[in-house]
Amino acid sequence: MGAGRSLQLRLLVLLSVSLTLVWLAVAAWTWVDARHEVDELMDSHLAQAASILVVQPLDLEDDTVADAPALHKYSARVAFQVFHEGTLVMRSANAGIEPLSDERRGFATVRHGGENWRVFATRGAEGDVQVYVGEQVDSRNDIVWAMLRGMLLPMALALPVLAALLWWAVHRALLPLRTLGHTLGQRAPDALSPVVVPDVPSEMQPLVAELNGLLARIERMVQSERRFTADAAHELRTPIAAIRAQAQVALGAGADAAQRDLALQTTLAGCDRAAHLVDQLLALARLEAGTTVPAAEVCDLRALAQQVAADLAPAALTHGQDLALEADGDAACAVSAQVTWLTMLLRNLLDNALRYSPDGARVLVRVACTPERVVLEVHDSGPGMASADMQRLGERFFRVLGHTQPGSGLGWSIVRRIADVTGAQVTVQSSALLGGLQVQVAWPGLRK
Repeated sequence: MGAGRSLQLRLLVLLSVSLTLVWLAVAAWTWVDARHEVDELMDSHLAQAASILVVQPLDLEDDTVADAPALHKYSARVAFQVFHEGTLVMRSANAGIEPLSDERRGFATVRHGGENWRVFATRGAEGDVQVYVGEQVDSRNDIVWAMLRGMLLPMALALPVLAALLWWAVHRALLPLRTLGHTLGQRAPDALSPVVVPDVPSEMQPLVAELNGLLARIERMVQSERRFTADAAHELRTPIAAIRAQAQVALGAGADAAQRDLALQTTLAGCDRAAHLVDQLLALARLEAGTTVPAAEVCDLRALAQQVAADLAPAALTHGQDLALEADGDAACAVSAQVTWLTMLLRNLLDNALRYSPDGARVLVRVACTPERVVLEVHDSGPGMASADMQRLGERFFRVLGHTQPGSGLGWSIVRRIADVTGAQVTVQSSALLGGLQVQVAWPGLRK
């Protein structure tokens, strides 16, 4: 694709063409207006000349036609005739013997002697005298052209000066755009701070604002990637070291099959933990980036809770735990969110409740909905948590001291971030039902 035309050149062409069109329109309007005024003025002169001829005494005793002498070279541009009872009695030398016009009264434009004439006809006071006074139309055109030359010629000569001034004005007006280009060209490749252009025009403010918004989004993505890299390096170090240690134990077990099998099982468990950790890190990175969040849709929170509870039920049975689901009525509890994020939120909440509750504990999931909001509650009969620790839930890699269950502390970070994305409010307190921890997540209801 070829390079686009210069914005400055485009503005200059458009402004120059517009200026020329306006100049031509003014010239045309001036021509029409001036011609109208000249016609009125010259027509009044013709009428005045006719009135003088009307009052002139006529020599009716002589049958010869009185020819007016041509006193000046411009006399050929004006002609007159006087008829008495249909007989030509007086005329100018260039008038001929035929009436100049077929009209008896008023103005008419006629063709006479190869020229266009403006003729005024009138009758005398006694009605037996007919007077014609004519003037060449070209003489009027000469007057109008003389007026236009005096006015429009200086304007035509000023057009190049105006074009130069337009070039200077456009060049000056585009200075902030060139400043913005220079500023961007001088920035380092990793500079993501907002672009600052002094005295930016109002027309460029949306462009600069969108550019700064883009830089801010890129910075968030870069920071998310950096955090993901740091988190992965930090968190994967422990399971990888444990896997290596168990592999060494398996190699040194020799003929002790039981020790080797235990080391291999521990190695597999470490691999599962590392895979789960990577999944959580990737999910958290996508959530924090904020650029890959799918469009919201209407989801049935009750159905999702049943599905997630059914998926985790086998693990709960393995530890003798009682996982129950309570929901008011049979109607769907609609939430405007993305199914993937809601499923991830439910899975993390239920997984934490089961993981950190002892064998034989109870975990209760409750779903309730009203026109105003939809509420999800997760209760457990575990050891609970101190108020200070509840306040820190959601901090990256925060874990309550004293727990022996494996984990990274990212589950609650994911829950908090999904709640922000889906517009939910999360509260944590002690459970009045089961004595352990109660987590409540509330979404605004969908009014029909």
